[in-house]
Amino acid sequence: MARTDFGPPDFRELLPPVITKNYGNWKTHEIPRPGVLKHISYSGDVIHSVRVASPRLVSSDWMLDICDLADKFCEGYLRFTTRNNVEFLVSDEARLQPLLDELDAKDYLIGGVGLSISNVVHTQGWIHCKSAVTDASGITKSIMDNMTDYFTGKVKVPSRLRIAVACCVNMCGACHCSDIAIVGIHRTIPRINDEAVARVCELPSTIASCPTGAIRPNPKTKSIEIKREKCMMCGNCVVVCPAGLQIMDPLNDGVSIWVGGKVSNSGSAPKFSRLAIPFIPNEPPRWDKVTDAVTNLVEVWAANARSGERMGAWIERIGWERFFTLTNLPFTDKHIDDFTYAQTTFRATTQFKY
Repeated sequence: MARTDFGPPDFRELLPPVITKNYGNWKTHEIPRPGVLKHISYSGDVIHSVRVASPRLVSSDWMLDICDLADKFCEGYLRFTTRNNVEFLVSDEARLQPLLDELDAKDYLIGGVGLSISNVVHTQGWIHCKSAVTDASGITKSIMDNMTDYFTGKVKVPSRLRIAVACCVNMCGACHCSDIAIVGIHRTIPRINDEAVARVCELPSTIASCPTGAIRPNPKTKSIEIKREKCMMCGNCVVVCPAGLQIMDPLNDGVSIWVGGKVSNSGSAPKFSRLAIPFIPNEPPRWDKVTDAVTNLVEVWAANARSGERMGAWIERIGWERFFTLTNLPFTDKHIDDFTYAQTTFRATTQFKY
């Protein structure tokens, strides 16, 4: 394939030779220890992938270090997973244990494979995103500090568990289908500066940015108005018209926690997460209440779920009533869905489980 000066390179040029040789011809894989996958092909060839957690926001020194390790033990081959892990691709089994020893010596976290908590995937947070309600990277750091033993396999769990953090309801981190999702939320509608909107903002684009149709023109002020009962406080309009609209509110901004979602088709169809905790205020830099809430959810699930039962499957088996009792979470009016199409998810039976 001809090289160009734009776009990504052909992925086939970046594969280890053993993967190129056995492409599409892999028989099975094994997990010899936490964080290590042994891939076996029909030809008998083997390659190991060693999974290491990354903080996602990394320094150039950190990048240089993992590249040096890949050059030393993996002929330069490594990859990043969709959950911000680094996987070292080891073709020579004799180099596997020396790599593990050096990773341990450098305090890298090896794990996230099989029955474990994988690395937390998260959105940009305050360091990059102009519309972040909360700091996704800060919350992720705090959670992973508490969940380290669950990632490395020192603490066993019934099934895999996916945790995700999104700094707003637009969720560029795909939180909406996670076992546990932490989502930043606003609780007040955008404040309108009519003069700035009229002079600076493009009204058709601002109106069209609203997913619920809550924004309409205000001819009297040559600006806009927002229908409070329709606004979902997503902040899309603020991105389009930052000079005329403000939504950040230190007193009312925070996070909500959702549970029971998954992307996998295994066992049951993919499902969206559902609300567990409506609001926890922002408490940087360590977000102790958020971390404690997530730890509580993980510990209760791990103590009560059956083998192979993910968070959503466990909740479906015991019922939401029992879930709120076991987790000691209050059930409030915020848990009652009043969205336009909510009837598609309403419980249609009189069966309750306590």
